[in-house]
Amino acid sequence: MHRLDTLGFNFEPALNEEIKQFGTLKHFKEGDIIMDYGKYIKMMPLVIKGTLKVLKKEESGKEILLYYLSDNETCSMAYSCCLEEKKSDVKAIAEGDAEIISIPHNKLDEWLHKYPSWKNYIMRSFSERFSELLKSIESIAFRKLDERLIAYLKEKQRHSGSNLIKVSHYIIADELATSRVVVSRLLKILENDGKILLYRNEIKLLQGFGS
Repeated sequence: MHRLDTLGFNFEPALNEEIKQFGTLKHFKEGDIIMDYGKYIKMMPLVIKGTLKVLKKEESGKEILLYYLSDNETCSMAYSCCLEEKKSDVKAIAEGDAEIISIPHNKLDEWLHKYPSWKNYIMRSFSERFSELLKSIESIAFRKLDERLIAYLKEKQRHSGSNLIKVSHYIIADELATSRVVVSRLLKILENDGKILLYRNEIKLLQGFGS
């Protein structure tokens, strides 16, 4: 937990000490589930390394990608579930190797009243997640699927910091709430246009992708 001071949270020194005292450093590998549907959430994750993706399941059983969480970010839905002591409506999965600081639910409200920096962090997190949810809704409602696919890959690139996106056609289809056949067809078009290169469960974004 000694790494906390260098992570850029900008908390008061006293809050940093409490996080070191009460928080738990946890490590996850790609595909590990951090939060799951229908489970009570007893902690809030502070992401310190890697990326988590947060999904919501439709009535049909399909999962839709809501947003990503990366360094120094947290899940506002986890915060709400902790405070209200209700079961989770979302699932959070590690995109690759990830580390989080697990904050116990009984500290969340206490710190909100005790530390201005914590209150600012939580309010900013809610604002950022709400903005990302609006973008997701707008994308589903108004964008064509090919535009949503490009935006999806660009977001993957932004969070991973790499032009090589490790993801299967099936996962893309699942997260965009469409079929694998449609995704494969659109990806092939992008490859034929010289925008990407397709490999087994990997997509390389070439110069000029998305322009």
